[in-house]
Order: sequence, then structure tokens, then C-alpha cells
Amino acid sequence: MRILGLDYGDKTIGVAMSDPFGWTAQGIEIIRRKNESEYKKSLARLAELIEQYEVDTIVLGYPKNMDNSEGPRCEKTKVFQERLLQQFPNIPVILWDERMSTMAAERSLLEADLSRSKRKNVIDKMAAVYILQGYLDGRNK
Repeated sequence: MRILGLDYGDKTIGVAMSDPFGWTAQGIEIIRRKNESEYKKSLARLAELIEQYEVDTIVLGYPKNMDNSEGPRCEKTKVFQERLLQQFPNIPVILWDERMSTMAAERSLLEADLSRSKRKNVIDKMAAVYILQGYLDGRNK
């Protein structure tokens, strides 16, 4: 069984997956949406990944503000969490504090000397990796 990590955004969902032992996170893909309220295709793709990888837990990045308060992005994330719970009722959906995940992913990609356009194409997937790896590290301590 594996753990699915998600970085939910307005028009993209970064996707990461744990290894079978739950030690490491790997980037899988970025699911793109035309608009924020388009869930059907995203949920269908997630269903395919859940079946393919035999996912038993979903970790969803929770975008708290740096002062630990919850803003509009948190509300949108909770709505998406509810959609996930409705679509996959037997799979727990854990909210995981994602502060700094996108910044850490951006820093890694800059260190790898990727161009701006290449960074834009992978940043959400990398952020999902950081979210999931943070969860795995915290769980394994």
C-alpha cells in the first residue's frame, strides 16, 4: 500500500507517491484543470492513480499562512478534501501543513539550474514531493 501526496492549486494538482515501504516520495505528475471548479477530470485521474498504486492514504497539502492562521486557500483546500472524501470514502485524507514546500521546491529547482519555463512545468509536482516527504518523515520518527 502506498500514500498519495497532493499539492492542490487553482489550476493544477501536483501529485507524488510514496514507495511501497512509506520511506520516500517521488513526483508522479501534474494534473491540470481549465478552471478552479473543474473537479471531474481531476478526480477521475486520481481514481486511476489510486487503483494503479493501491493507495491507502491521501496526504493533502494545507496552505496555512506563516503566522499559522488559515486564509482563503485553506478554505478551498478543505472543499477539495471533502470532494476527495466523497469520491474515495474508504481512504483517509490527511491535511498536512505545507508552509515552505513550494519555496523549498523552487530552491531545489534553482540549484539544479533549470530554466524558468522548465521550473514552471514541474514546481507543483516537486511541492507535492516535499509535502509527502514531510509527512513520511514525521510519521516514521
